[in-house]
Amino acid sequence: MPIVLLAAGTRGDVQPYVALGAALRNAGQRVRVATFAAFRALVEDAGLEHYPLLGDVVGIAGSDAIRHAIEADNPLKVLLSFNQLGRLAAGLNAGFVAACADATAVVYHPGAAIGRFIAADRGLPGILATPFPMTRTGAYPALVFYAGPRLGRAYNQLTHRAFEAIMWTAAGGSVRAYWRKAFGRDPDAFGNPFGRAPTPTTPTLVGCSRHVFPHPGDWPAHVHQTGYWFLDEPAWTPPSELSAFLESGPAPVYVGFGSIGTASQAEATTRLVVEACQRAGQRAVLATGWHGMSGSFALPPGMLRIESAPHAWLFPRMAAVVHHGGAGTTAAGLRAGVPTLVIPHGNDQFAWGRRIFELGAGPRPIPRRRLTAINLADALTALRAPELRAAAAELGQRIRAEDGLTKAARIILGTLS
Repeated sequence: MPIVLLAAGTRGDVQPYVALGAALRNAGQRVRVATFAAFRALVEDAGLEHYPLLGDVVGIAGSDAIRHAIEADNPLKVLLSFNQLGRLAAGLNAGFVAACADATAVVYHPGAAIGRFIAADRGLPGILATPFPMTRTGAYPALVFYAGPRLGRAYNQLTHRAFEAIMWTAAGGSVRAYWRKAFGRDPDAFGNPFGRAPTPTTPTLVGCSRHVFPHPGDWPAHVHQTGYWFLDEPAWTPPSELSAFLESGPAPVYVGFGSIGTASQAEATTRLVVEACQRAGQRAVLATGWHGMSGSFALPPGMLRIESAPHAWLFPRMAAVVHHGGAGTTAAGLRAGVPTLVIPHGNDQFAWGRRIFELGAGPRPIPRRRLTAINLADALTALRAPELRAAAAELGQRIRAEDGLTKAARIILGTLS
């Protein structure tokens, strides 16, 4: 019987769960990952079973619902956009349930909250595995409120309760409707799964370094901040063009926005980035990703366009990284020990950008709606500051010394006994 991991989202969301699955497999467990068909190779190359979810993740990433979520720059917009995402994700519930038919434990991403009810209904361990802190604390605000005001511990607690409500408002309706249709009854009394106290068999795992967000002293027992879950992929051979570019001059800056953006915006964004790099006299590697950057025009000397490359290979070879502030990309940049500039588009990206600035590992983030060639050029220049480079290097050393996967796997295995 397998341990089943329910992973929702784009590659940056899914990859940490594949890494966690590989750690469990190395501990002698059979592991199945339920995620989109587009990630079959990623899952199977790690030696794990893949259960395909219906849906085109590339198409979903370019949908209006995703665009609204990406552009949500305050908690009210997050709530409205999450409601749209909840409707979009409703079709995944049947796949998540089917993937767990013979499960021995269920490990679920916050975007797959139905995992809590599957586990409870079948008397299985149910583990919330979140890539960001989302347990109530008075130490700091919830992620979607983190870039806002600091009003004390009571306010911070309130923001966490509000974030739990936002998450469950988005997912709850579709989970209720599916459960009633499939089983003719309510799932686990419909309680909000995010606000419940964790237990030895329903712990919460936080796949984020305590050197980035410190472990709060008021978290309850069975909330475990393990450190990041990095997937060390097989040795990668770069294209000759990329190797030649890296060897032809000083270390460049990486600029990429992953799955963020739309095809209609990509060319304007790319031209803005090119102008900024020229103003700053900065060599750059531009990653087109799915929608973020355009490949429709030739780049000037000193710049190279790629579709993608493994962050674990590429980022340590960069002078700095510039990206949207997704949780996975942020983790990869911090691990590499190079300065980071975040261009947050919405949602939790503002929190990662502010946190990097607070840690001294990068300049103040520039929200996408305020991005210009001039302020980006100024930020590219700021990334060269020795104090930023030193802080980023020290933080990278601390993160690389953690073993989040071993800790997380040990906790999951402990729920089986």
